Amino acid sequence: MPKTIVITGASDGIGAAAARRLHADGHAVVVVGRSPEKTRSVAAEIGSSFHVADFTRLDDVRRLADTLTATHPHIDVLVNNAGGVFGQPERTVDGFERTLQVNHLAPFLLTNLLLDTLIRSKASVIQTSSVGARLFGHIDIDDLNNDRKLAPNKAYGDTKLMNILFTRELHARFSGRGLSSAAFHPGAVATSFASETTSAMRFVYGNPLGRLFLTSPTKGADLMVWLAEGRAGAEWTSGAYYEGRKPARRLNPQADDEQLARSLWERSATMVDLPTVEASTEAHGS
Repeated sequence: MPKTIVITGASDGIGAAAARRLHADGHAVVVVGRSPEKTRSVAAEIGSSFHVADFTRLDDVRRLADTLTATHPHIDVLVNNAGGVFGQPERTVDGFERTLQVNHLAPFLLTNLLLDTLIRSKASVIQTSSVGARLFGHIDIDDLNNDRKLAPNKAYGDTKLMNILFTRELHARFSGRGLSSAAFHPGAVATSFASETTSAMRFVYGNPLGRLFLTSPTKGADLMVWLAEGRAGAEWTSGAYYEGRKPARRLNPQADDEQLARSLWERSATMVDLPTVEASTEAHGS
């Protein structure tokens, strides 16, 4: 059955590749991107609607949520794909470290602002995470901006770990109301990833020799497409993090910390001025 699928970060890379494939499979795709030109181009190519939003500005996220609510009363899948790894410490206009805001706070805010629509639609929320969560992530709940020790890899790993924890907490809070969630690692994909950073990862992604070992955006989008088209409880398990079409066996130890997931939700809500409603003990099985 055709679905309405909203994909952020869909103006390039695996987001654009997934948009093309999902459109070809008969779904109504809504393309969201930062670049007006690239976003418009992808949308025109597949004949879809599109919206432009810069996730370094939370007001853009709020406007995007208002527009989606008004124009798409039913959303089957929200894919929080926008993100990246960035350079030296840089604050956004909202006062947050750029990596934290783009990779976690912005999708957290967007998802929460769309919750009524998503729950009513019994939707799936899919997060593009990364193996970087395991390799580099270690969250200090009292220092989410990494003011004490910021390095590009750590900031990236922390936020990719936050994607996993957000996925788990979405499941804990809202699976009983029909909402499903999953996070996934797309693999090492040959895109412009890491081009704006001082991270050593830029030498892999930006080096012609290194790119020989990377997968194509089309192949990198495969898991995103599989999750978007599949059904939680049938093809995949809600609340899980996937590497390949199976839940990952090796995880960052913090990825299974229910209290950390709950605390991250509450702290994030405070940071983006959302009500900090405590999750019910029933939702967490305690």
